[in-house]
Amino acid sequence: MQASKATKQYMGKNNNGEKAVVSVLVLVSIGHLLNDMFQSVIPSIYPMIKESLGLSFLQIGAITLVNQLTSSLLQPLVGYFSDKHPRPYGLALGMCFTLAGLLLLSVANSFLLILLAVAFVGCGSSVLHPESSKVARMASGGAKGMAQSIFQVGGNIGRAIGPVVVALLIVPHGQGSLRWLGLLAVVTICLLVRIGQWYRQQLEAYGKGKSKFDMENESRLPRHQITIALIVLLILMFSKDFYMANIQSYLTFYMINKFGMSIESSQYVLFGFLFASAIGLIVGGEVGDHYGRKYVIWGSILGAAPFALLLPYANLTWTIVLAVIVGMIISSAMSAILVYATELLPGNVGMISGAFFGLSFGLGGIGSALFGWLADAQGIQYVFQLTAFLPLLGIVTYWLPNIRN
Repeated sequence: MQASKATKQYMGKNNNGEKAVVSVLVLVSIGHLLNDMFQSVIPSIYPMIKESLGLSFLQIGAITLVNQLTSSLLQPLVGYFSDKHPRPYGLALGMCFTLAGLLLLSVANSFLLILLAVAFVGCGSSVLHPESSKVARMASGGAKGMAQSIFQVGGNIGRAIGPVVVALLIVPHGQGSLRWLGLLAVVTICLLVRIGQWYRQQLEAYGKGKSKFDMENESRLPRHQITIALIVLLILMFSKDFYMANIQSYLTFYMINKFGMSIESSQYVLFGFLFASAIGLIVGGEVGDHYGRKYVIWGSILGAAPFALLLPYANLTWTIVLAVIVGMIISSAMSAILVYATELLPGNVGMISGAFFGLSFGLGGIGSALFGWLADAQGIQYVFQLTAFLPLLGIVTYWLPNIRN
């Protein structure tokens, strides 16, 4: 009876089943929203802690590097372990690490303590992303791109809200007010426990979290073509994530340096970029399901290039407009890239999701540290002029094979 109920929910064959699947996707997206909101608070407080602790741009980049590497290095391992030994309540356990990191960050008064705090937050993300991505795929009902977009858009909205939370709560009341986010982390833990209950039902029905969407290789590609496709995807991830790392870590500094904006005002510009990125994710997932993911990848990364190249030379108004446009376009590739990769290597959703999310975070951390060093040496405007060329690497999409997905 339990397996039959789970099957109906998964296939969405009746109204109750459809509601159950949609509710799971919404819960996963909300969990991702709250997790990534906590993550985005870290770069959003950079101007504040840079001033209070006397940090250099290189140290700011190092904070991002530690945060991103703790999640990026662990995510593929967590995903691989999850594929072999699923742990439905591991999601809630991971959020406990994030809670510890937030509480430590609220009292950290040295560079080393901040590094330790952001490492804890990174460990929490290393569990959430591969596991939640698997849950989204199981609840997709076949619309894998849209399900992945719904999951990821929660993260993008969370990253967009983070700067606003900092502007409204943290900047006026100081670093210690970060502890209030700990209450939200406790709420998130309860939410993830509920997701874990549904996840456990799926394990009982299918075993190890697999579904009919993971039973065969839809691409039917020979090994050498799969290898080429994965190399191309890695190049595309490098292009996208290095560019996004610069915007997310240094857009506030750029707006302050070039246009004399206040810290609070610059946070709202970052919010606009991140909110536009969330919209782009939804559009990319829908288009990819209907017309093919390769077309989305083409239009997303290479399509962002003209606007990215114009941005460093625009006035205040057009800088904001171009930042929103670039955020919307370039973000639409992530769900397409991830689903494309899982179709190349089916049955390894956790490992692939962990590897690609981990790669995204790792590249972001490396890019942030590198651009911090360049900003110290050459100035923040030079960094924006240099990174504007990164989306041109989208041309390598030409070598992606066409697969039925």
